[in-house]
Amino acid sequence: MMRNIALKLMYVGTAYHGWQRQKNAMTVQEMLETCVAKVVKHPVRFTGAGRTDAGVHAEVYIANFRTSCNIPCDRMPLAFNARLPGDIVVLAARQVSEEFNAIGSCLRKEYTYRVYNSRIRNAFYVDRAYFYPKRLDEDFLQDAANRFVGTHDFSAVRDVGTPTRTNVRTISYFTVSRSGELIELRVCADGFLYNQVRCMVGTILYAAEGKFRPEDIDGILARKNRTEAGPTAPPEGLYMTKLWYREPVGLETDPIDSGLEYAALD
Repeated sequence: MMRNIALKLMYVGTAYHGWQRQKNAMTVQEMLETCVAKVVKHPVRFTGAGRTDAGVHAEVYIANFRTSCNIPCDRMPLAFNARLPGDIVVLAARQVSEEFNAIGSCLRKEYTYRVYNSRIRNAFYVDRAYFYPKRLDEDFLQDAANRFVGTHDFSAVRDVGTPTRTNVRTISYFTVSRSGELIELRVCADGFLYNQVRCMVGTILYAAEGKFRPEDIDGILARKNRTEAGPTAPPEGLYMTKLWYREPVGLETDPIDSGLEYAALD
C-alpha cells in the first residue's frame, strides 16, 4: 500500500543549485530523493512547496512523496537525517491524504530577506545575509515596501524564467524590522514570480540609494518595465520562513513548529 508522506524540512541552500532537480547541478530535491531512496529501498520523487533558487535557504519547507515502506512516520526524521548532509534536516514526517500536494495545497508563502547593515562585515553572516555597508533607514525602507502591498501586476519586479499564466499576485504584507545590524524584510503573498522577492528588495535598496522616491514605485509597477526597477538582490539573504495550507497536514504540533500554519476551508 502506498502512503503519501509530508516532510517538514529546513535547509541551507549555499551548496545547492536551488530546490528543483537539474540535469547538471546538485539540488536540494536531488539530494533528498537520493538519500531517502536508500532508506525506503525504492526510488522516490518529491513535490516541494515551491522553487527556491541557487543559494536561497529555507527555515521551513514542506515536501511530499509516496512510499510503500512501512517505517513509522515518527522514525523517519532520524532515519533520513542519518543519510542526509548536515545542511538539510528533516524535522518531522506525517502521513497525509492522497490529495495533498505540497505546492498545489499551499495557499500563501512568506519569505524573509536579511540584510547585514554595517560598515564591517560579520563572518557568521557570510552566505546567510546580504552585506550592505551603507547605513539604511528602516522607516524609509518600510515606506518603499508598502508600495508593493496589494494586488498588482508584478512584471516590473520579476526576472525572465518559466512562463506564467499571469504576473498578477497579491501581497498581504511586506514588513521591515531591525535588530542591531540585521534588517529583516518579510513578505507574504499568494504566490511569487521568478526572483520577485529579490527584485523587490533590490528596488527598495535602489530607492534608499536615492535612485528614485518610494512613491515612484507605484508608477514603476504600473508601467510593467523591468528596466525601471532596481537590480536583483543576491540570493544569500533570502529564506522561506512560513507556509499556509488549506487544512492541517499534521505537522503543526511538533516541537519545532514555527512557520507552519493552515487556513480552514470557507
